[in-house]
Amino acid sequence: MILLDSHALLWWEADDARLSDRARERIERPDSTALFSAVSLWELAIKQALGKLRLPDSLLSRLTEEGFQELPVTAAHGLLAGGLPRHHNDPFDRMLVAQASSEGLVIVTADTRIGAYNVPVLW
Repeated sequence: MILLDSHALLWWEADDARLSDRARERIERPDSTALFSAVSLWELAIKQALGKLRLPDSLLSRLTEEGFQELPVTAAHGLLAGGLPRHHNDPFDRMLVAQASSEGLVIVTADTRIGAYNVPVLW
């Protein structure tokens, strides 16, 4: 099972060439379960409110229609994220690391700083 970072979600939805071929192939595999975190949509909504990007109104419904599964944030994820070393200062990315670690997921990300944590990364 794979967990897409926020930028990977956007690049997937936009069919953007910045999404790596390896990531695209893994997402498209029929036997692959692709997840998105509630924290990623929170991050994207904040960036939209700040005028940094424009999200399609149908993003959530499109993701679920395409077979992505939502991964909610739990108290256990919060505790784990709070205790992670500061390899990465972005709290959204630390939450993704905590979720991937506790749920046994591979993170789909171009962010090389995620590799400092003990979680598998696909790019």
